[in-house]
Amino acid sequence: MEFDFAIDQIKYRLAELSPRKLNWPEFTPAAVLIPFLNREGQAHVLFTLRTDTVEHHKGQISFPGGAREPQDRSLLETAIRETEEELGIPERCIHVLGESDDFPTITNFMITPFACVVDPIPEYRPNREEVAEVLEVPLDLFLTDSHFKIQKRTYNGRTFPVFFYYYRDYVIWGATAFIMNRFVERIFKYNPGPFSVLEDPRGEQYLRENIELGGTRRRRS
Repeated sequence: MEFDFAIDQIKYRLAELSPRKLNWPEFTPAAVLIPFLNREGQAHVLFTLRTDTVEHHKGQISFPGGAREPQDRSLLETAIRETEEELGIPERCIHVLGESDDFPTITNFMITPFACVVDPIPEYRPNREEVAEVLEVPLDLFLTDSHFKIQKRTYNGRTFPVFFYYYRDYVIWGATAFIMNRFVERIFKYNPGPFSVLEDPRGEQYLRENIELGGTRRRRS
């Protein structure tokens, strides 16, 4: 998708929509950025492949971000701070477009996503203790059903639908895929799945029943 058109759509839709907020005190507040990049006029989304040595979500593909720390004045500050720590992207290069829906994970984090544009920088400076690779995925991948699958997974005796997006030798799934799916449907009114995650009559109960089942990981050959 053409970059300027995509960003205009995101700004317009986020301005007119109220993000779903979930006040679940037992969950640890966390925040991520959904960063958009201009690559040869086309919109791309920035993801990180986490190392196998991080404390949480080892070897998974995720958005840059993390848990809120006491010094953070807001969840947005959390997302920006974590992004700079993980990738070396300075705050001045991050332009926030708006906030998306809260999402709870099976590891008891409540994730608040913020969409943003990231200015071109000479190179990423990833924290090698946390980030194994940096991925730039075309937004168009999330606007077609050819890279998308749903599988059933069982956790603690209950079966859940899990979303998968395939990119080259990687699989984006779990909470990251679900957050991206909700975002794309909200902004671009497209969902490759057989059901809408925005119109479920159970509301918050749907979210409670569809929490993360392990995050994202590299595709096995």
